[in-house]
Amino acid sequence: MADEEPLPSGWEKRMSRKSGRIYFFNHISNKSQWERPKAGGNHNSVEPDKVRCSHLLVKHNQSRRPSSWRQEEITRSKEEALETLNEYIQTIKSGDSSFDSLASKYSDCSSAREGGDLGYFGKGQMQRPFEEATYSLKIGEMSNPVFTDSGIHIILRTA
Repeated sequence: MADEEPLPSGWEKRMSRKSGRIYFFNHISNKSQWERPKAGGNHNSVEPDKVRCSHLLVKHNQSRRPSSWRQEEITRSKEEALETLNEYIQTIKSGDSSFDSLASKYSDCSSAREGGDLGYFGKGQMQRPFEEATYSLKIGEMSNPVFTDSGIHIILRTA
């Protein structure tokens, strides 16, 4: 339709190979859904000025600063970091551990002492992939792995 609103940042329209139906895919969060996502960016937008999230960062040897409070020199590869992060995601999804307890123990960010909580932030305050992923999540929703210059994150939108 010519009068459809543009899709929000990160979303694209796709066709299901299986059913032939149109669906929507967010390349930032790797989420897909049948319903058209609500467009933001206009004066009626419900997108907040600031968001709040917690994250769990796993650094690797290609990270901008490959060291952390946990480890003076991080030598794991990007692939190993992703594998580790995916294990954390499964542990959280299975209910075996909470996001904040894993972040407290294993995050390579100093926010670990706060259970990964980064507090509130607005547009332009975080690296773009991190910011876009956080803004695309609903409150209480957890991201798939998000890659930044700092390393690989899972993000839990809290407000």
